[in-house]
Amino acid sequence: MSRRVLITGGSGFVGSSLGLGLAQRHPDWQITALDNLRRRGSELNLPRLKQAGIQFVHGDIRNPEDLDPVVLQSDLILECSAEPSVLAGYTSPGYVLQTNLVGTINCLELARQTHADFIFLSTSRIYPIAYLNALNFTEAETRFQLLEQQSLRGASSHGISEEFPLDKARSLYGSTKLASELLITEYADAYGLRTLINRCGVLTGPWQMGKVDQGIFALWIAFHYFQKPLQYIGYGGTGKQVRDFLHIADLLELIDLQIDNLEKLKGQIFNVGGGVNNTLSLYETTQLCQEITGHKITINPILENRIGDIPIFITDSRQVMNATGWQPKRDAKITLTEIYEWIYQFEKYVTDVFN
Repeated sequence: MSRRVLITGGSGFVGSSLGLGLAQRHPDWQITALDNLRRRGSELNLPRLKQAGIQFVHGDIRNPEDLDPVVLQSDLILECSAEPSVLAGYTSPGYVLQTNLVGTINCLELARQTHADFIFLSTSRIYPIAYLNALNFTEAETRFQLLEQQSLRGASSHGISEEFPLDKARSLYGSTKLASELLITEYADAYGLRTLINRCGVLTGPWQMGKVDQGIFALWIAFHYFQKPLQYIGYGGTGKQVRDFLHIADLLELIDLQIDNLEKLKGQIFNVGGGVNNTLSLYETTQLCQEITGHKITINPILENRIGDIPIFITDSRQVMNATGWQPKRDAKITLTEIYEWIYQFEKYVTDVFN
């Protein structure tokens, strides 16, 4: 079935990757990418979108007038726009609230007016920081390791499931995303919208303009490529903090499945990440980056923890796997190598972004 798809944040890393992937898989779909181009490097995706036949609209989800239901007629909205940094919630709370909460409300209003399906990319950071810091883990040679025995519901050696408690503070960033989830549920119930929420862990892959506070794996290999110094921040400066990662191409495969099965999956909330088999500590990431680039760089230890940080997060994605049959395919070596090859191929375009 031919679809009219609107992707908010459509020139960002996630939005553009999903748009380009869906355009390739479904050449009869009409895909529109809406973006305010605020994030540095997002403008580099405009020629790629144009070449794929994706219409670009310069707009900001904070402004209701930019979401004209006549101009942006669609039967599916992929809500990928967000300020994705936890730290930004502490330094620029007004912007984060306007973008991540008011922006979601404006997108929901558009969905209400156009009767569009609505798939929302939420975040694993909706889970409370105090509870995540209370997880039982041990310190191994190269990483922190979750233990099987956990005192909190929804936590195990597989990671954090959808049953993990939500009743404490989680950061302003996480709160805007959780509040958006609640509003999506209300709009679905009040107006009969088909909605679906994916709580994504760390997403990465080629064309991600990584920063210290978001897109860490892309940043790590980029700084090895350009031979710039890095830091292990917090937890004794050992680099043993752990995250699971998900290649953006694996997310694309899941989103395509979800679109095709939205009637069956509507109303559900899924934790979506690479899971226990796709995890890296910063220390382990460094070893892989050295192997792939052939460069060894200076990494300075910072002993003090940053506000809002956590030592370990692994996404337990078993629920979405059981519901769809999906599972991630791309491991750490493949993922980091693809990012390296992208930087090598487009070095003249991305040099300024990472320098």
